[in-house]
Amino acid sequence: MGIIIIIVTAVVLLVCLTGLILLGYMSQGKSHPMDEMEGHDFEYFCADLLCKHDFLEVEVTKGSGDYGVDILAEKEGITYAIQCKCYTEPVGVKAVQEAYAGRDYYDRMVGAVMTNQYFTAPAVSAAKKLKILLWDRGYIDRMMEEQGEHGN
Repeated sequence: MGIIIIIVTAVVLLVCLTGLILLGYMSQGKSHPMDEMEGHDFEYFCADLLCKHDFLEVEVTKGSGDYGVDILAEKEGITYAIQCKCYTEPVGVKAVQEAYAGRDYYDRMVGAVMTNQYFTAPAVSAAKKLKILLWDRGYIDRMMEEQGEHGN
């Protein structure tokens, strides 16, 4: 009888723990209106967010022929070339390559990729090698939280 109580208790604890883990995963993947945006709308969303965080001369480039850069900006004397990706899956190496090429084309100091998602391991590796900043969903979430806290 005692062993059955131990097994039942263990199963209940396992079910509860599994539920908590799944709840944690679901809360990390919380939906936001930016997830439903078309590419160009997401670029303007990102540009607006950058403006609210003291970036200056924020400019969304024209759609085609932008050489892999969607936003040009400046902050504290540092110029940026930013590639925006509104995806449903993790962002890969191609976006990093685009930011790298666009940074040089526009003669900017820093290249970055800004996304509503996260990055693949190869993208992170390439970004380190090419010195490209990766601004993922967590980064955007923190920017939005700061914006709300400071009432910008």
